[in-house]
Amino acid sequence: MEPTKPLSIQECINKRKEILRTTTKSHLKKSMLDRIAVWITNHVGTMGFFMLIFLWTVIWLTWNMFAPKGARFDPYPAFVLWLFISNMIQLFLLPLIMIGQNVQSIRADLRDEEDLKINLQAELEIETILSHLEYQNQMIISITKRLEDKANS
Repeated sequence: MEPTKPLSIQECINKRKEILRTTTKSHLKKSMLDRIAVWITNHVGTMGFFMLIFLWTVIWLTWNMFAPKGARFDPYPAFVLWLFISNMIQLFLLPLIMIGQNVQSIRADLRDEEDLKINLQAELEIETILSHLEYQNQMIISITKRLEDKANS
């Protein structure tokens, strides 16, 4: 039984180059709107943004409760303008956050696909190394048998 010859190192390198060639960064390009949505998603979920909204709310309420009556633009207890503005913030931010999360999810999925390709290539290379070792083992056994046959005859 003649041992089967495994893939050469050059064949493994060529397969790796083929995988890397199919991996294009163009899949990861984002439009300006996508970048804005991701920026908002990354910054709205921070303590800094929370503190900004909290401070704005405290200042708004304090001004409208304790400022001179003529200077109050949303006097206590109405706060209608504040409710309108807070609802508008929510209505604008929630879809933007969702869009940003979708963009980030697409990028994560593409990175996962790239990781899978690299893992498959690593598996192929490991199998190639194992087949090289098996091939060498079979060759050594074959050479040993020939030497034993020569010694016995």
